[in-house]
Amino acid sequence: MFMNGMPADKISLENAKKDKLFYVVFNVVVFRDSDKKCLILKRSEEEKAHPGKYGVIGGKMEWGDFDLKKPSRINGDVLDYENVVKDVLKREAIEEAGIEIQDNLKYINSIGFIRPDGIPCFLLKFAGKYKSGEVKLEESFSDFKWINASEIEKFDCIDGIKEEIRETIYLFS
Repeated sequence: MFMNGMPADKISLENAKKDKLFYVVFNVVVFRDSDKKCLILKRSEEEKAHPGKYGVIGGKMEWGDFDLKKPSRINGDVLDYENVVKDVLKREAIEEAGIEIQDNLKYINSIGFIRPDGIPCFLLKFAGKYKSGEVKLEESFSDFKWINASEIEKFDCIDGIKEEIRETIYLFS
């Protein structure tokens, strides 16, 4: 219930129910048409979740994803932000791997999990196509590979990644 019947003038957790809060995380398996391979990234040994394992591009929603001065539309007294998933994943692709992905994303699956530090997370996973750029890893990753469905078996991956690689190749082939 809105206090004044107007759109929010600040982002706040003050009125949020404590038992309803999660990190919202998005992942994208990036598929390259030219060789039908997907990008995997090796997480740094210092990462809290899945250190040293191969995963894919992803990231959490941030406060900045909800600029109160720039909603997509004002829907009555609700501020709407369209294309949040696409925007977050495009940002993360550039930040984590220095590459661009295309706009067309395909849903793969979702999972809820609790990190080792006790933070609950909700993860939505997508397949997306590579657009451009040379891979340049940020410091939270130590290696990367472009791999196909049979090559993925050689790598120590976060559970589920191997299946998501196979699903992405199937979706785009």
